Amino acid sequence: MAKSSTVKSKVTALPAGPRPDVPDPGVVTETKPDGAASDLKKRELLQLVADRCDMNKNQVKPVVEAMMEVLGEAIAEGRELNLEPFGKLKQQRTKDTPNARVTVVKIRQKKPGAAGSAETGADSDAE
Repeated sequence: MAKSSTVKSKVTALPAGPRPDVPDPGVVTETKPDGAASDLKKRELLQLVADRCDMNKNQVKPVVEAMMEVLGEAIAEGRELNLEPFGKLKQQRTKDTPNARVTVVKIRQKKPGAAGSAETGADSDAE
């Protein structure tokens, strides 16, 4: 049998203080995107929908609540949502915790005034 040899290396101490080749990590803070306002709560959502539809908030409330229930059930089932003009919602991962289910999603939205649409894609060249 051949003898195995071990290599010993000498460890040298680094000089104290900041190293010029390593960037300063700095402090990471959470930021909101430009133009982001406070959270949209259910009460405000109902008022905005009622104003847009020129209806009473009491008339809009059952419809909005039913829509939120259907969307919540679809997300719980793992379905992708493609709801223009809201956008396309695709689930990335889901984690069950003792008190809730945490779902990480991506939402792809068209930019306002973007040319073209999903309906005028590859099917538009057939005449």
